[in-house]
Amino acid sequence: MERLSQKNAPIYEALEEFRKMRVVPFDVPGHKRGRGNPELVALLGEKCVGMDVNSMKPLDNLCHPVSVIRDAEYLAAEAFGAANAFLMVGGTTSAVQTMVLAVAKRGDKIILPRNVHRSVMCAMVLCGAVPVYVNPECNERLGIPLGMSLEGVRRAIRENPDAKAIFVNNPTYYGICSDLRGIVKLAHEAGMYCLADEAHGTHFYFGDGLPVSAMAAGADMAAVSMHKSGGSLTQSSFLLTGPGVSEGYVRQIINLTQTTSASYLLLSSLDISRRNLALRGREAFSGVSAMAEYARREINAIGGYYAFSKELCNGDSVYDFDVTKLSVNTLDVGLAGIEVYELLRDEYDIQIEFGDLGNMLAYISIGDRQRDIERLVSALSEVRRRFGKTRVALMSQEYIEPQVAVSPQDAFYAPKEMLPLDATVGRVCSEFVMCYPPGIPVLAPGERITEPVLDYIRYAKQKGCSMTGPEDPDIERLNVLSISGGM
Repeated sequence: MERLSQKNAPIYEALEEFRKMRVVPFDVPGHKRGRGNPELVALLGEKCVGMDVNSMKPLDNLCHPVSVIRDAEYLAAEAFGAANAFLMVGGTTSAVQTMVLAVAKRGDKIILPRNVHRSVMCAMVLCGAVPVYVNPECNERLGIPLGMSLEGVRRAIRENPDAKAIFVNNPTYYGICSDLRGIVKLAHEAGMYCLADEAHGTHFYFGDGLPVSAMAAGADMAAVSMHKSGGSLTQSSFLLTGPGVSEGYVRQIINLTQTTSASYLLLSSLDISRRNLALRGREAFSGVSAMAEYARREINAIGGYYAFSKELCNGDSVYDFDVTKLSVNTLDVGLAGIEVYELLRDEYDIQIEFGDLGNMLAYISIGDRQRDIERLVSALSEVRRRFGKTRVALMSQEYIEPQVAVSPQDAFYAPKEMLPLDATVGRVCSEFVMCYPPGIPVLAPGERITEPVLDYIRYAKQKGCSMTGPEDPDIERLNVLSISGGM
């Protein structure tokens, strides 16, 4: 290990050496370095297609790494301050599901906020774990759920001392952070694991003045989306673990669901991106923070919009705020966030991350330029001038307290029937309903359907939110537990 430094990219270096060998391929993939698919070569280029190779001894194997992939994992763990790091090619969804599957089995409880990504609930469907929700406070002006308060976590631990883990968003999609160090302390004192979804927190490990990272806070596991703010290819991610977690057992859990045909394009992009952040991350994210803060000031000067930031911090449910997240409330312009999202795309050729009923998020990261920021600010000013109206009849409340009737697994696999939306009030849902992005369930399997939930679904559809999850793609009908299978 002494020969390795953060200047190395072991997987990429091995691929370069392999490319020079001009090996004749009688293995998969069948395009044989692109020769069998010239249109793919025209799209991606010879070098890219030539690096789409199979696992073999010189290139190691992700399922059981012993050489270059193992070296890349070692460097990633060192760069992120973790005991161990695992390269993930199934997105952060796969990393999140590994965390849940590693700590819980059927009937085990996990304490978590309701505004978790769908991957958490999907993992509970797979393993049979049961959610115990710490209902977050809600900012009424913004209509968004905040973080978990320490008192809420204490209460959940007191009422569920047999829970196996506490799951935390660090940060939320909007950039809000809970008191992660405090939650880790409470979890460990209760003999529970602390798991962190850091899909939107890669830069916490490399930025100054940013919220604490999960590994620095002492969390046991963290799922880190390198492909978001870290710059790697889409679908590539890291799973980080602390010293109290068995490396071998986590690898076994990963191998239950992750592909045995890992893409070396994804693996090498993780390797190169880790090197880039380790060598230049602090400088890069300092620039990202500065750009986001500049954009925030300029947007707030337009009038009507509210680009929120650290002024939300209250020492508890908003313990810290990620200033790189350009989250903007749009309701005082008389437009829902999803409407501003669509206007920016259709009228100004600007694609932002997402818009919901009251807010939009422009994702600022290491690839952005100052002139792009100027264009966004100018477009938002034009949107207000051309399309803004009086704030009337706009729904802002994002958080609806769930009523859990049965476990997600039991509900998902139970006998069910499909009913029109209006006929489902009081019944137990057996599928997911969510706006994507951000992918936070409005309904999850096992939750009772209430009138406020249906109002939210109807309104979100009316405003053009991308609704996903149900078997019926038009979301005119929902699957519910049959009367014989439970209400």
